[in-house]
This record gives sequence, C-alpha cells and structure tokens, in this order.
Amino acid sequence: QVQLVESGGGLVQAGGSLRLSCAASGRTLSMYDVGWFRQAPGKERESVAAINWSGDNTYYADSVKGRFTISRDNAKNTVYLQMSSLKPEDTAIYYCAGVYRSGILYTSGDAYDYWGQGTQVTVSS
Repeated sequence: QVQLVESGGGLVQAGGSLRLSCAASGRTLSMYDVGWFRQAPGKERESVAAINWSGDNTYYADSVKGRFTISRDNAKNTVYLQMSSLKPEDTAIYYCAGVYRSGILYTSGDAYDYWGQGTQVTVSS
C-alpha cells in the first residue's frame, strides 16, 4: 500500500503554467501505475493522464493532449503533471491515484486503489 499527497495547485491566469506533484510514502512508488484525475464543480470526475510503473507508457485525455505532460521520478517517489497553456475549463480539484502495476493504463477511477486528498487548480480568464 502507498500513501499519496498532491501539491502545487493554485491560481493561474489563462495561458499560464503549473506543475503538480504527487509524492508517495509508505511503499516505493516504482511498483505502481499512477493516474491524474480532476473534478470541476457540477461535473463528474474525469481522467486527465496516466503513467505506468516504469514511465515508458503514458495516456492523455484529448482535452489536455499537447498541453499537459505526465512524468515520474521514481528515485524521488514522485509523479508530476506539468500543465501549460491552461484554460479556464481546466479549473478543478486535481487528484493523483495509484494502483499496483497492472500491465495497462486505466482511465477509470474505479481501477485505482490509493488516492490523494487533491489540490485545487483555478485558471482565471
């Protein structure tokens, strides 16, 4: 099992950039696939990006493709979400989630066993 904590959220102007971090403790994150999800007011939770345990396989939602980059530094037990060209519609609470290496990248939150508390991202227009 692993404990996850997100950080790096905040207020940014449209077109700006922000980097979110997902730090793990309890167990090494190197054995876990990690996904980023977000939930905006009045909307359902949606998958944003995912990365497999070794970092050589990634997934991006169409809405963020080309603007967001997911990466990991297993030596630091951390997964990152670099967000650029931010839009007001990116405003949401962002969560990271982990699951023991499964062989595929899941876009459903139900597939993930461990969740952080979330970090707020607000993009002003």
